[in-house]
Amino acid sequence: MIAVLAAVSAALAVAAGAFGAHAAAGEQQAEWLRTGGMYQLVHAVAALAIMGVARGPALTLLAGSAVFAVTLYLMALGAPRWLGAVTPIGGTLLIAGWLWAAWIYAKA
Repeated sequence: MIAVLAAVSAALAVAAGAFGAHAAAGEQQAEWLRTGGMYQLVHAVAALAIMGVARGPALTLLAGSAVFAVTLYLMALGAPRWLGAVTPIGGTLLIAGWLWAAWIYAKA
């Protein structure tokens, strides 16, 4: 299931980046799409890389990247800017996922 979620996440990241490069309404919207896409793509690949050893951290990375990126995508598409206050929750999950993975690998 992690692989499926990671693959869908990567596909969404590529679509967001392409939309940002070709159809964003303005520079701020394009930047939100670029940033969200980059973080989402990197963490989808990371989840695929660690899922065999660290399932929990892999899921945490996917959840964090979803919250982080989707809030940026929604703002780029016109949602209220207060969603930017939710974005750091995704970032916190990303940090937690990486630290959890580090702990698992340090124990091995």
